[in-house]
Amino acid sequence: MNLELGVYTFGNTPRTADGGTGATALAVRDALEAVRLADEVGLDFFGFGEHHTASMPLSSPTAMVNAAAASTRRIKLGTTVTVLSTDEPLRVFEQLATAAAIAPGRIETVAGRGSSPITFPLFDFDENDYDMLYASKLDLLIAANSSDRITWNGPHRQRPLVDATIVPRPEQPLRIWLGTGGSPESVLRAVETGLPMFLGILGGTPQHWAQYGHAYRDAWDQVGHPADDARIAVAVHGFVGTDGRQAKATYLEHELRMFQIGAAETGRPAMSPSGREAALEPGGMVFAGGPNEIADRILHLHQLLGHDRQILQMDVGGMPHAIYLKAIELLGAEVLPQIRKELG
Repeated sequence: MNLELGVYTFGNTPRTADGGTGATALAVRDALEAVRLADEVGLDFFGFGEHHTASMPLSSPTAMVNAAAASTRRIKLGTTVTVLSTDEPLRVFEQLATAAAIAPGRIETVAGRGSSPITFPLFDFDENDYDMLYASKLDLLIAANSSDRITWNGPHRQRPLVDATIVPRPEQPLRIWLGTGGSPESVLRAVETGLPMFLGILGGTPQHWAQYGHAYRDAWDQVGHPADDARIAVAVHGFVGTDGRQAKATYLEHELRMFQIGAAETGRPAMSPSGREAALEPGGMVFAGGPNEIADRILHLHQLLGHDRQILQMDVGGMPHAIYLKAIELLGAEVLPQIRKELG
């Protein structure tokens, strides 16, 4: 069974000499440099997430996918995630279909609800409509992906669509993943809609997340979906360095800074740093360390979960860009070959 390996980013704004926030435009350019390197070193996938903060400023992942489509040759690209509740699903589809015209067969999207309510006031939506907006917009996105002419009505629209033409069309339908942080309701929604499941993971254990995989596949089988379509992707925090101990220390420092800055930017309580070190060790779900350890831990999770793709967020907390690029290089040159050899 093949296991794809890749990277995702929300953008990583560099820090200034006094510890402040640098230019957000540079974070965009850095992300595009990173995806070009990921393509060169043979990684399978690169994803662009959506945040609307100064420290993680990739607010338009579909725009990033289009830019990356024009500057890469073989790597698969996607949004990870598009915050669909506060976006326009037809526009999301049109933008990704445009990218698919540039890079046929390489474009995907993860449709999620988002981990922060920051986009609701920003785009003038009512947070009380959280569930309705997501369910209705997801249904419309699936409809647009299924046919070039759609007649559709749902609660988030004031007027129905009647024989509306949605162009351009990708030469094959886009793969749409349902993004979830692991709620049972989202697992069932993925099954009901017939979508592959994308798990966004910040903590827990491999055994814990394997339970979600088993629940998804069991429910999938019960409703009679084709077994080969029950795909699972895993997005985790992680980092690869030549020295495992130093890699853990480097990532822990920048990850904790990311949590602190992110909490301040979104008005949330700061995440307590106590005990986070354990998540970076075997048995945890932060994949930071040397190439051999990371390969072993990914293979162990694959043995339990049987997932089809694992992607790592490595550029966090203002991590210097050169260090991030080296980690991408190691992931492609040293970790990926071990996984290919073991599973090949």
